[in-house]
Amino acid sequence: QVQLVESGGGLVQAGGSLRLSCAASGRTFSGMGWFRQAPGKEREGVSCISKNESNMKYVDSVKGRFTISRDNAKNTVYLQMNNLKPEDTAVYYCARLDTQMMGCWLEDGGYDNWGQGTQVTVSS
Repeated sequence: QVQLVESGGGLVQAGGSLRLSCAASGRTFSGMGWFRQAPGKEREGVSCISKNESNMKYVDSVKGRFTISRDNAKNTVYLQMNNLKPEDTAVYYCARLDTQMMGCWLEDGGYDNWGQGTQVTVSS
């Protein structure tokens, strides 16, 4: 139904920055979120942005360092990651909420469309 294509991952030293992009097919607007999963750990919600951009959330560990944004004209959501730490190393996934959902949340329930993931590796 919906295709999400992620890009922007890579290898960066601690303190560096990366910007992840997630391009969604179609022209419908919806809430979107970023999740990550490190080896041996459960997937966790990192950030999300609501359909109308009235609500944005961040997991405590990235507050002040990560910024989520969206460009509706390009149907793309971004995650600007600054001051990266080794603990940020993970596969990052973009996910999309149903268009009827007005808010967003960091739990993965309700996110029915997922991207393929992009690897982020932060070296010390």
